[in-house]
Amino acid sequence: MYFILFGAIALMSFLVQWNLKNKFEKYGRVPMPGHMTGRDVAEQMLRDNGIYDVRVISTPGRLTDHYNPTDKTVNLSEDVYNDYSVAAAAVAAHECGHAVQHATAYGPLKMRSSLVPVVSFASSWMQWVLLIGIFTIQTFPEIMLGGIILFAMTTLFSFITLPVEINASMRATKWLQNAGITTYETHPMVCSALRSAAYTYVAAALGSLATLVYYILMFMGRSRD
Repeated sequence: MYFILFGAIALMSFLVQWNLKNKFEKYGRVPMPGHMTGRDVAEQMLRDNGIYDVRVISTPGRLTDHYNPTDKTVNLSEDVYNDYSVAAAAVAAHECGHAVQHATAYGPLKMRSSLVPVVSFASSWMQWVLLIGIFTIQTFPEIMLGGIILFAMTTLFSFITLPVEINASMRATKWLQNAGITTYETHPMVCSALRSAAYTYVAAALGSLATLVYYILMFMGRSRD
């Protein structure tokens, strides 16, 4: 049953990624009214929310868009920064949603930020600890248990990320509509694009949970042998 569940989650993840890619390719060809670029959208959203200490900068690569709370920068990939499509506006507004969360001390964002050092450590070591633990589970089950705890931290981080990302998208879509940036035709496209992006985080969290359960079952089964 576990492998059926894991396979279903893997299939769901593939379909979600495929849908997201198609959505952004489609909406990447639809121009925004007024030809506002991703940079224009981001800068206006920050101003409208009373945020003047955050810079909007261009970062190399694709899918490299993110908000950096350390230096207070909204980093937009080159395609988003210079593009004036619906997809670019959606991404830019979403990343500014994180800046607004930071400025308003949004609880889940603060919790996620506090976990970053722990998760960074766990991500660096958990695969090695789990690998060693699998081979030594009969003699040193504590190693496997340690790996499971490290993996559990990354799973927790995945689930805390969900409300952070969903809330950022909600802030983005609400502002785009209230500010008159999107129209009757383009607003549903923005909502659809950001909803598809949110599904990727849901799939990632479920996949992480399924893997965690697998390691727990492995530990419980072999440690009893």
